[in-house]
Amino acid sequence: MPPRGGNPLRSLKIAQLLKDKVHAVNITDGSRAVMRMCSLAMSKLLLENGIEPVMQISCRDRNKIALQSDILGANALGIRNILCITGDSVKAGDQQDAKAVHEFESVRLLKQIQAFNKGIDPTLGKLSDQETYIFSGAAADPSCKNQKSLKNRMRNKKEAGAGFIQTQMIMEREKLIEFCENISTPLEIPVIAGVFLLKSYKNALFINKYVPGANIPENILYRLKEAKNPLQEGIQIAAEQAHDYIKIANGVHLMAVKAEHLIPEILEKADINLEY
Repeated sequence: MPPRGGNPLRSLKIAQLLKDKVHAVNITDGSRAVMRMCSLAMSKLLLENGIEPVMQISCRDRNKIALQSDILGANALGIRNILCITGDSVKAGDQQDAKAVHEFESVRLLKQIQAFNKGIDPTLGKLSDQETYIFSGAAADPSCKNQKSLKNRMRNKKEAGAGFIQTQMIMEREKLIEFCENISTPLEIPVIAGVFLLKSYKNALFINKYVPGANIPENILYRLKEAKNPLQEGIQIAAEQAHDYIKIANGVHLMAVKAEHLIPEILEKADINLEY
């Protein structure tokens, strides 16, 4: 998570804890419609510190010209991985009077990246200063109740150029198995399964209420509620999920909001390392 201010030092210190423990670090772009430093700047700073970034681009806050410019700029700065997302509603954030743009959504953004990778200019036919070299991915929610819609959406993203799928948090392994067996494997698209650190019972209730698509089951809520040390229980739950999910999917994406320093402990308990 980029800093909420002009000094990136704290975020960089946290990222350094993950160096040589993960393949890449995901950089959010205005997650939950909350202002933070741009993902482009933070991604470049990570590159300068020897850490591979996966730069998020949200369609919520920019028109297509700005999005096109950011893609070209990322390529020029050596950023090679972009996760294309539509973006959370501004109503989820702390500046609800802001105006959403949404001229693109994730599929159109994926198509734009593929066009740039082929050297295609949106108006002139051919880019005058070379094509881009971006590896683009997209997001998915395996817990979506409308599986037919989810399957169609994933097919569209694959056809638009998504080279990987990064999922939202998954709290039920059966949902991940179903997603991989019925959708991602037939589409031949790798999946990075989302594992979210829950810090307490109260935190889990908040996530269930305010995070779009979240559905934390009763058995996990019970474990957190009854735990003598809820944070350690949350770490254990995340480690169990990571250990399990990495055998089902192609990788795991560990999310520990405002507690990224705990990710190495989760990895250790999950018995996951870079050679996995």
